[in-house]
Amino acid sequence: MVKSIFIGSIPFNATEDEIRKLFEQHGPVHSVKLINDRETGRPRGFGFVEMDEESANNAIAALNGTQFQGRSLVVNEARERAKKPPMRRRP
Repeated sequence: MVKSIFIGSIPFNATEDEIRKLFEQHGPVHSVKLINDRETGRPRGFGFVEMDEESANNAIAALNGTQFQGRSLVVNEARERAKKPPMRRRP
């Protein structure tokens, strides 16, 4: 089963390849997605990695709180986004 991992406090100049290499030390990586701001296109400092469950658990335990390019990473299991309530239209 594939597990999604949240990574926060990513340095703004980090690349998806660098994140992939960091996580591949703990098992095969299915995907890496760094999130950019919609309006500016600049990195937002967080992203997601998908790995098999056992590898993901190992990566979370090993990498949470570690230093990467001068920043302390936040690494944990990704949670589903809370659904936003529908927008109300003004009469």
